[in-house]
Amino acid sequence: MQLTKEELFEVQGGSITASFLNALSRAASTILDIGRSIGSSLRRMVMRNYC
Repeated sequence: MQLTKEELFEVQGGSITASFLNALSRAASTILDIGRSIGSSLRRMVMRNYC
């Protein structure tokens, strides 16, 4: 099935889905975890508290 140019202009879509929201929340969580680990490493280096 092929669409004409007029039909292609009428195609709509791109709504936000649950999987897209889940991916965004996981990305934010990952970024926060990376920030925490970098901050913790920097603090241990500055305080010279190596375990």
